[in-house]
Amino acid sequence: MKNKNGSVSPARVAALGFTLLGIQPAHATDGYFADGYGPKAEGRAGVSIAETDDAFGGANNPATISWTSNRFDFDLDWFNPVRTALRTGATGPAAALNGSIRSTRDNFFIPGIALKDSISSDVSLGLTIYGNGGMNTDYPRGQLDLGPGATQQNLLAGSGHLGVNLSQLLIAPTVSWQFAGNQSVGLAPIIAYQQFQAYGLNSFAGLSQDPAALTDQGTDHAWGASVRLGYLWNVTPKISLGTEYSSEVFSQRFNRYRGLFAGSGSFDIPQTVGAGVAWQALERLRLGLDYKWIDYADIPAVGNPSSNPGLLGQSSGPGFGWRSISVVKLGADLKVAQNWTLRTGFSYNENPVRSSDVTFNILAPAVTQYQLTAGITYSTGWHELTASYVHAFYNSSTGESQFVALGKAPPGTLEEISMSQNLFSLAYSYKF
Repeated sequence: MKNKNGSVSPARVAALGFTLLGIQPAHATDGYFADGYGPKAEGRAGVSIAETDDAFGGANNPATISWTSNRFDFDLDWFNPVRTALRTGATGPAAALNGSIRSTRDNFFIPGIALKDSISSDVSLGLTIYGNGGMNTDYPRGQLDLGPGATQQNLLAGSGHLGVNLSQLLIAPTVSWQFAGNQSVGLAPIIAYQQFQAYGLNSFAGLSQDPAALTDQGTDHAWGASVRLGYLWNVTPKISLGTEYSSEVFSQRFNRYRGLFAGSGSFDIPQTVGAGVAWQALERLRLGLDYKWIDYADIPAVGNPSSNPGLLGQSSGPGFGWRSISVVKLGADLKVAQNWTLRTGFSYNENPVRSSDVTFNILAPAVTQYQLTAGITYSTGWHELTASYVHAFYNSSTGESQFVALGKAPPGTLEEISMSQNLFSLAYSYKF
């Protein structure tokens, strides 16, 4: 991985990153954003905006790489989300709509890489490659039996398996400039690659502007771009403040699904704003607090309420109904010995899914709100090994089924979606 002058080659790291295109990122707790990027951030519940102990600044705050060592970080996550859906309360002829289901797609392996190298005393370059996801479900058919010619249907009354698969790979080359001795600013242009697939939605064909581009069209692909800006101020030797802003990722449309997503297949990635503070409370204890706002509501495919008039695929047509959310994260690092550091953290995010939009979100029940984390790092010389664990506690949302509005079920027909998650991460870091 080294070039002639002994440093890690960014080109070879980038080539490694592109192998992620064959892997489906599904790491999500804050909607379909990860609770944290990088194993150390994961260990303290995602706290990262004012932290400088790894090279994942391109995903967190680009300004932080001015203060970390020259290094290469590689981590591999095992992610285990448990998603279920339940419909009850339908009576009479509609009672056949009652049923329950659990997604069978619940194990994912997700790599991430990051690199930082100083090119002068005040300018640093970096590269971060990471993923988003979470809208990755696969529900088997056979929950409903709606009579002759319509037997063994899935929970949304379609044929075959039901589910979606959204993967987002983000590549963030990064530059950071340290100025005034204790401050830095950073810039990370972001290249985004998205994959999407939906299946089992044919019962909604009459509600789509283009039924032939609604479901079961295989995997579609889209490229997009945005920028992340960051600032870090070491106010005192013990207190640091950081901020970051990520613009909306403007992406190509998923043309194969122009009959599903509002805006004829448009699916941009929302803008985010964040701020953080880190405090060296004791010689061996460092505490951090982050706040982030994710603007899901501004993305029509995600934010349009499912009750919107019009047809699926139209600009103002139905969507998943996600609201924009706030996220608060608390984390701690405790150095227990010369080579050992322990971490823990807790985070809370608002639930993006309204009760009135539960039906569509059977496809993507991203309703977890509380996460508890732990981590450990062993460091020796130029090498580090890090492990972290994240648990997102079970949470559910309940609302009246959209089948009531469609006249297919009586009032009082309810649906409940739920999710819990586990994540275990192992990482190796090399300092140079």
